[in-house]
Amino acid sequence: MKKVKKSNRNSFIYSNSLIIVFALLFAIFQIGQIIMGHKEYNDFLTTHHQPSISIYHYLFSGHFIQSTFENWESEFFQMGLFVVFTIFLRQKGSSESKEIGKEDESDKEPQSHKDAPWPVLKGGWILSIYKYSLSIALFLLFILSFIAHWYGSLKDQNMKNTLELKPQVSAIEYIKDSRFWFESFQNWQSEFLSVMVLVFLSIYLRQIGSPQSKAVDSSHDEYK
Repeated sequence: MKKVKKSNRNSFIYSNSLIIVFALLFAIFQIGQIIMGHKEYNDFLTTHHQPSISIYHYLFSGHFIQSTFENWESEFFQMGLFVVFTIFLRQKGSSESKEIGKEDESDKEPQSHKDAPWPVLKGGWILSIYKYSLSIALFLLFILSFIAHWYGSLKDQNMKNTLELKPQVSAIEYIKDSRFWFESFQNWQSEFLSVMVLVFLSIYLRQIGSPQSKAVDSSHDEYK
């Protein structure tokens, strides 16, 4: 394997390349979603004899808000639960699980030292929150995405009701609607399926060079 020069290893791009690449992929596919969603929405409006709208106005439509945040909602939900469940649940041989019967590095109480994050140095209630900050952040993002999905789906439904000369639905009424929960459940189940498959496959399959995989020559019962 070709070695990376030390100067390149110290560069900002190389040191942050994982986030940068995923941010670029997010931007590319988000733009693709906007373009294709805008076309689909205008096709829908045309079939109902309504004027087309610009991409700018499409970004504020219920169609875009609902389709975007129902996906974000499911991602943050499964990540938050995965972070919490891996605290106390185990899967023998999976690289995604802590070892059975052994203390993990993540279980140890934080110790103050010169390179520790400032909440560790500060201590007290700030440290108490910081110890759970990852799961807190993920569940807050889930709640915000859930509310945005609810708002967007409601807005889209009421727009369709207007075109079909049906009465408007209130936010409280809509949270009981089967359409809203169908949109959520279809995304949630796919996220939990993907996590289950990753946990299971990481027991028996390998990917050389990836920290998400065990070493290629490790036994199926090993963890990392």
